[in-house]
Amino acid sequence: MSVVAPLPARFARLVKIEHTIFALPFAYVGAFLAVNRTPSVHDLLWITLAMVGARSLAMALNRSIDAGIDARNPRTSGREIPSGALSIVQVALFSAAALALFVVAVWQLAPKTHYLWPIPVVGFVVYPYLKRVTWLCHFWLGAVDGLAPVGAWVAIRGDLPWQAWALGGAVAAWVTGFDLFYSLLDVAVDREQGLHSWSVRFGETAAFAGARALHVATIALLFVAGLGLTVGVWYWLGLIVVAALLAYEHSLIGPGDLARLDAAFFTTNGIISVTFFVFVFFDAV
Repeated sequence: MSVVAPLPARFARLVKIEHTIFALPFAYVGAFLAVNRTPSVHDLLWITLAMVGARSLAMALNRSIDAGIDARNPRTSGREIPSGALSIVQVALFSAAALALFVVAVWQLAPKTHYLWPIPVVGFVVYPYLKRVTWLCHFWLGAVDGLAPVGAWVAIRGDLPWQAWALGGAVAAWVTGFDLFYSLLDVAVDREQGLHSWSVRFGETAAFAGARALHVATIALLFVAGLGLTVGVWYWLGLIVVAALLAYEHSLIGPGDLARLDAAFFTTNGIISVTFFVFVFFDAV
């Protein structure tokens, strides 16, 4: 007899709470670099809650909109909605609560953010539909995730100089690159269902080439951002470490060799985001 997990655990699995490690550290990077010191506890608290609400909303919407697609894919058929662990109504209520948390948190931050919050929400809604029409869906996902440091910056300073956009572009390129890897898991199923991805359109070898180019762009944009900011040696050491970790990530897998894709996608990218934030933290304090 199977044991049903408690409701909070099912919601945590729905939103892959452990993957918050990808976006949240880069929001902190934007916050610390915006003021070149440690932000106030007030700002860090509300930025954290805004990120938790936004990411929970994004994942819940994605899972709801893609429930039918997930049910037809053996890799994803065990997810909470297709498996019946959570109902569409439950996920809709969860989405409403996540949206409320996001909006309340945003209104505790700089006034300009009070009017910008619909932008990421629109991005969250649009993203799941894009795979139905275009292989550019990966770039949309990257752009939405790239709002993390940009949003944190404007939440504290209330302005958006080019340095903030460079940081956002770096995150966007990073996320898009590893999402090209992730798309390799479902190439056959996506073709059967008439879905679009970079891998479906251009093939496996092109997915690796695209990811390499995007991750080179990540390092270039972080370098350019650093030149325009008042940063010290810790920032530049962090950039070197990130470049090394990205090179290591690409060494783990290659065309026809996806056995270590989980290590490349989840473990290494989680380490990258946390590591870079640690170096930025030491640079700012």
